[in-house]
Formats: sequence, C-alpha cells, structure tokens
Amino acid sequence: MAEALAFQYHHAVEIDLTSPTLKALRRILRASDLGSRQLAAVTGLTPSQLLVLHEIEQRGETTASVLASTLQFSQATITNIVDRLEASMLVKRERSQRDKRQIILQATASGRATIEKAPDLLQARFSDQFPALPAWEQAMILAALDRLGNILGADALDAAPLLDAGAIDRATPTP
Repeated sequence: MAEALAFQYHHAVEIDLTSPTLKALRRILRASDLGSRQLAAVTGLTPSQLLVLHEIEQRGETTASVLASTLQFSQATITNIVDRLEASMLVKRERSQRDKRQIILQATASGRATIEKAPDLLQARFSDQFPALPAWEQAMILAALDRLGNILGADALDAAPLLDAGAIDRATPTP
C-alpha cells in the first residue's frame, strides 16, 4: 500500500494522505490494544508488567536499578511494577548476601509459568522484525513516527520503548 501511495504522490499534483495515515495509525493503536487485552485475559498482566517479569527471568537475578536502566523506565515505575508482581507471587525479593543494602529480584516458578503461557507480544514481534529492515528504512520510520508525534503534540510526553497505550505502571490491564 505504501508503494502505491508513494507512486500516486509522485505522479499527482496533490493528494490528501490524511485519511490513509490516520487509518494506518488506528490499525497500530488497535493492534496494541488487542494485544494488551489478549495478554490480560491469559495472564492478568499488562504488557509492561510482563516485560519486567520477562527481563527478571532472563537475568536470573537482578536489581531494580538494572531493570530501570535496561528497560528505560524510571526507578519509581520499576518499583511500582515489581510491587505488583511480588503481590501476585510472580517475583520474589531477597537481600543480597554480598551487599545487604541491595535487593535482588528473581522470578518465581509461578512467574516463569506465566511467561510460558503469555501470548506473543507486539513488542517481541517488533523487536525481531524491525532490526531486519535496512538502516535507511528504520531511520525513515523513526523520522516519520517522530514527526507524527510532534504533529499530535506528543513530543513532550515521556514514553518508554514499549508498545502499550496505557500508563506503564497501571495496576490492572485495560478492560
């Protein structure tokens, strides 16, 4: 579709691409919403909670500060998410044996089982397929999305690199 629109753009005096652009943006938003709903139905988690749980499980043992740095979330956001994961018994906190000031996070058996049954996240699909695009295409997509964010007045909004429309540290998934 993009190639056809590009052809039309180059061969027409003026073409209004507002509707097709809004339609493409709406499809992305709907895919994100549907993915979040599917995840919530299967696991009871938000995408950000699953992302944090998955990162903890992959590392075996980690700290909140490492998670915050790796996932580009604030320390407060990570703490809030880990509190919810711990309350659901998906993560456990233990004081480090080497440094008693440090709290180590580990996924529980229940947490690992939750990761196993979780449906594929858009985040994972994007992370697998986007790097495979040529660098020029990645840069073009980034520039276009950045510009679109500016047009929508979202340039000042803080956002983590996560495909989820809701607040990152919300308590429950979107209904």
